[in-house]
Parts: sequence; C-alpha cells; structure tokens
Amino acid sequence: MARRTLPILKQLCARSPSLSPGSGSTRSVTYMPRPGDGAPRPVTLIAGDGIGPLVTGAVEQVMDAMHAPVYFERFECNGEMKSVPPEVMESIKKNKVCLKGGLMTPVGGGVSSLNVQLRKELDLFASLVNCFNLPGLPTRHENVDIVVIRENTEGEYAGLEHEVVPGVVESLKFHEQRNGTNTQPPDQAYCSFEEQASNKKYTAGTIPPIRQGIPFGKASLFTVYADSYPVFSCTLLDNFCPDVVYVITKFCSERVAKYAFEYAYLNNRKTVTAVHKANIMKLADGLFLESCREVASNYPGIKYNEIIVDNCCMQLVSKPEQFDVMVTPNLYGNLVANTAAGIAGGTGVMPGGNVGADHAIFEQGASAGNVGNQKLVEQKKANPVALLLSSAMMLRHLQFPSFADRLETAVKRVISEGKFMTKDLGGTSTTQEVVDAVIANLD
Repeated sequence: MARRTLPILKQLCARSPSLSPGSGSTRSVTYMPRPGDGAPRPVTLIAGDGIGPLVTGAVEQVMDAMHAPVYFERFECNGEMKSVPPEVMESIKKNKVCLKGGLMTPVGGGVSSLNVQLRKELDLFASLVNCFNLPGLPTRHENVDIVVIRENTEGEYAGLEHEVVPGVVESLKFHEQRNGTNTQPPDQAYCSFEEQASNKKYTAGTIPPIRQGIPFGKASLFTVYADSYPVFSCTLLDNFCPDVVYVITKFCSERVAKYAFEYAYLNNRKTVTAVHKANIMKLADGLFLESCREVASNYPGIKYNEIIVDNCCMQLVSKPEQFDVMVTPNLYGNLVANTAAGIAGGTGVMPGGNVGADHAIFEQGASAGNVGNQKLVEQKKANPVALLLSSAMMLRHLQFPSFADRLETAVKRVISEGKFMTKDLGGTSTTQEVVDAVIANLD
C-alpha cells in the first residue's frame, strides 16, 4: 500500500507548490518579536563618491517600495575630505548602523583614507564579505560560497607609515596604541592598556624590552615582549619616543577569530580556514595563528584549517569551492576577498559589512574599484546589486529578517531571469531599470 501511495504523493507535491518542501509560498515563523520591534529604525546613509549616490539612491527606492521599517539620515561625504565630518560620526554613533557608498581614497599624497578612519574611530574590528554564485550568472566555478572575515583595525592595512629619515619611508605593521603611551627609556619600558571589551585596565608592569638591532641613520626599532609575545613596538628617533603602537596583538587576533567561529557556528558553516604568512612573519602572523588555534579548540564541531596566503590565492583560482569561512589579518583579507569576489561573479554583486561591539557599517563587499568610473555615472549604469544585498544583511542585523528575505529573493529573481543586467554582468541595463525590476519582483 505504501509503495502505491508514494508516487501519488509525489505527484500532488509537484502540482501544488504549497506542498513542496522549501517552496517560496510556505510561511515559516522566523522569530517572536518583542513589543516595539517594528518601530522604524534610523540608519545613517553616506552617499559616497562617483557611483555612490546612484547605488545608495537605488537602496532608498527599494526600501520605500517594501515599506521597510527604516529611515535614512543622509549625509554627503567624499574621499577628498581630510577627516570624517563630526556630524556624520555623531549620527553613526547615535544610530549604531550605517549604509555607505564607496569613498575614494586619493593615491599617495599623504591623504588618510576615510574608510580606515571610520573603522578605527568606531572600532569596527571585523570585515565580512560573502562571495557566492548567483543562479543565472555564469562563472568559471560553481558551488562557490565563501565568507571572508578579516581583522579590520591593525596590521599593514591600518595605514601607519612614516619617513624615518629623508628618502627612507617605513610602513609599519602596527596599530596605534589608543589607551597608553610609552615615553620611558627602553630599559625601563612600562606596558599598560585598557581592554576595550570590558573597559578594565591591565598593567603588565615593568617589561624588559628587546632592542632590535635595526639601525637606520639615527633611528632604531625596539619591541616590548610579554609572555614571549610582542605587545608593543615603537621607533626611536634620537631621544624622541612617539606614542606606543601595537604590533599584531593577541587581543585583536582573538576577537576576530572568535567572531569568525561564532559566525560559522550560528550560520551552520562547517570549516574555518586561517590565512597567514607565518613561515616568514613568524612573530606577528605566528601570534595570529596561535590565537586562532586557541579559539578553534572551543568549537570542536567546526573543522579548523590553516593555509599560507600564497597557496591560498592559487587554491582560490583553481578550486574555490573547498573554502567555507576564512579568517585573515587585515591586508591578506582585502586581497583574498577581492579574489574570491572576482571568481564568484564580480565585485558588483558581493555584499559585505564591517562590525564592532557597538556599531556596524554595510557597504559593497569587495573593492569598489568602479566608484570613480565617470562613464558609469554619466550613463547611470552602475550595478546596485552588491549594495542591495548588503542592505539585506543590514536588515537582518536590525532583526527584520522577513524584509531581508524579500529583498534577497527579488534580487536573485532578477539575476536569474537575466533580462535586466548591468554592463559588468554582460547586459546593457541602467541602474534604474535594475531597481524597477527588483521592485516588480518583491513579494
């Protein structure tokens, strides 16, 4: 009897979408909201440079069409500014959440990146980029679904560099020490800092530093060690000792590793891979690896791997489907995320964000290399998909999952149909035509 009824049930499921597992018409309970959870939430909106106003404007239109419970405080901010305007920073600190178009950083000239300023000021220690195949978008590799989580506040990419002597520039793999200074002579160095997570002050006391024999004219570098780990490092010029700066630190390495494993745990991811160059950078990257290993021991259900960044890039372009969640120091993560984005479909469709303990900024996930493309601006053909998907991430962050699902589903339908695609995806559509198609596909 059971054998005879099974084909009939299958036919009924095939005819009725409501009976088929995983169909879009089934409604599931996502969570029980608390009273007041539906109140509109303020979000700081930075339009950005170049195509930024186009794609942020696209997000505003879609949010209005969905009647999403968010409203934007819009600010004009451009990469040529020396610093982030105070009113913008105040808005982000008040609202806790920001959506941002790309900000250009002039190459050379000593102009500080506003993107880096935002990450440092708000302590956005983790950058997340999700690189995945979209149905209907042909790519060389299939089954790509990689999440790159990178440390966002220290390392080479933190932008710390200075001219030691005329003609000699030193780029430091350090992070600015915010909560203490070291003006003692090297033989009497004291180490103290405030742990940002709990605001408690830890004083390591007198730590005999190791003076590194790196003569550069009248400059030399010394490093302070604690428990065999480099804690502080600074450059001495004659009798001048600047504010202490961090090397790659155990504190920052541990918290980004914890975030990566927590993300994997909460999203049913199976593997976390640490990307490093510890075969050469034995102390700095070695400390990063040690931190990742300690955190991994607390997650026995998640497989932990390590890979040297050189091999990682080669493996990404040859067999990207082997990677799941990747956790990296700052600079490596920027390179890995852009490589993965190019493999999965391009930077125009990859969402991302930056998160800290109190604030989050959502933006195009991979490098916004087309931010200053004047031709795209004039033709109004910028791809809004990446920022729309980043907005879906933002809606989930704000605990509006059904709105996030509706937005993601509409975007994926437009890509799958292939009728409205911008030039980077092989089409000729304008930004507005893509937006109209997304709105038409909203449930």
